[in-house]
Amino acid sequence: MNISEVAAQFEMTPATIRYYEREGLIPPITRNESGTRDFQEEDLNWVEFIKCMRDSGLSIDSLAKYSELYQQGDGTLVERKQILLDEYQKLLEKQKLINGTVARLEQKLDNYDQMIQECEQQMFSSKAAPVKVSEEV
Repeated sequence: MNISEVAAQFEMTPATIRYYEREGLIPPITRNESGTRDFQEEDLNWVEFIKCMRDSGLSIDSLAKYSELYQQGDGTLVERKQILLDEYQKLLEKQKLINGTVARLEQKLDNYDQMIQECEQQMFSSKAAPVKVSEEV
């Protein structure tokens, strides 16, 4: 499979895949007789793994180190696990922050629903005195 096909499959650009290879995030890709990248199943697995990790925010440095250790073999299992564990802990912290932000936005959206409802009631009620709606920051 050539780089354009791989890029389309994973919704990436060929330039991104080349960058990942150049930075050591994915091992060097097999090349055919003319020197063109010829992605094999293992290469595709690497591209999919790195894309998933990068989409989740894992650092280039951590992934490059992980890839380097992977290529050194099973003697690096403990080190590789530690890299993934460290990144996992960082993601859990990000998740807490995101969950807090989502909860705050939900509260604000509920507040807007209430303010809009009050404004609509005021507009359609000819007997009601004007109501001032204020938003909390």
